[in-house]
Amino acid sequence: MVVVAENSAADLLDVLRKAGAFPIVETRWADAPAAIAEIQPVALAIADPQGAPSPQHVGAVIECIETRGGPVTPVIALVESDSNPAIPNALPIALDDSTDRLIARLRSALRIRTLHATVLRRSRTAGAKKQAPAFVPPDLLDDATVLCVGRGGSYPALSVAIGERVGLIGALTIETAARYLNARDVDGVVIGEGLGPRVAGALLTMLAESARFRDLPVGVLDNAAVDDERLPNLVRVEADPAHLVERVLPFVRLQAFESQLTRVLKSLESEGVIDPDTGLLAAQAFWRDLGRAVQESEKTGGALSVARFTFEGVADRRAYVDAARLFSRLVRSIDFACREQDDSILAAFTKTDLRSAHLVARRIASVLRRTMLSPGGDRRAIKPTITLAARRATDDVSTLVARLGAHPKVAAE
Repeated sequence: MVVVAENSAADLLDVLRKAGAFPIVETRWADAPAAIAEIQPVALAIADPQGAPSPQHVGAVIECIETRGGPVTPVIALVESDSNPAIPNALPIALDDSTDRLIARLRSALRIRTLHATVLRRSRTAGAKKQAPAFVPPDLLDDATVLCVGRGGSYPALSVAIGERVGLIGALTIETAARYLNARDVDGVVIGEGLGPRVAGALLTMLAESARFRDLPVGVLDNAAVDDERLPNLVRVEADPAHLVERVLPFVRLQAFESQLTRVLKSLESEGVIDPDTGLLAAQAFWRDLGRAVQESEKTGGALSVARFTFEGVADRRAYVDAARLFSRLVRSIDFACREQDDSILAAFTKTDLRSAHLVARRIASVLRRTMLSPGGDRRAIKPTITLAARRATDDVSTLVARLGAHPKVAAE
């Protein structure tokens, strides 16, 4: 590791050494780029919360980190209660947080670095076989989603501050929050006022006791008594909703990166069959599997139905991607689906007649309707429109999907 500080960082160095970090190089801001280039650290720690480095020094460190290549280099920064890290997107940790949380936070970030290294290695291998998906991360907050829980006076300010930067899911009770956590891919949780310490503590306990949620970024506003040391990425801010969101967003960005890496890894392991953006089948794989399903249905006489889900009045890409990712969690194991170029979703229900397919499609649409929200200020519910068709004895792939309004030429390819 490289530890950057203008003054002595003996306390932090001692904590890192006891946790097993080796070697550790301590350096000043002016010498940090050279130290990073020389030892190629797995992480960077900013140890001087009161330091005010020059923009030139900060820019040089950022450029060194971004241009070195390889897996992501997490940056963790000690900060005072009313300040932000010198390096944007660094993971802040308050001076009064425990050393256990600091180490747990660092280990959580390094776990994502390891996942990134695995994806890069698999991508190089798959690239040799001409099966690697494109892997150029966009702004990671574009597809991130944060769950905001609360009902006090700070809730409007919190929801606006979150909604301006990332996707927002609102919940007024922990029961609703638990339902969204189980149904959706959430990249962070922010707890506002109005729940009370006991209820907020119960929500933190639920997150801490689940391996799926334990590393989620969690922001808590105006409740210093509520804490859980088992949550490494928990952030507390006393009174400023906007400041809390700023503190939480670096963790949300890293969590969104982990989610993206997980999808890319699944795509690589499936040799490109799974779309890394949505978790549904890639278009080519869908049409290939649909052709096989039609042939099997013709040979055995089994039922086969297809459905097309469209979302009228939605112009935001995030809403379409969110719908597709949620759809991938809802589809049955015997069925498969893909996202079309117009952002509608095509699904094939194998061994399913039209009546049963109608019930399955209505169940999926009901979940989408209950859990999807449009990105507009009215927060109106998205109502998917479903078109269904069952395979007839004379159908091939083109004629079957043509009844859904899909493009037979694409299907034939």
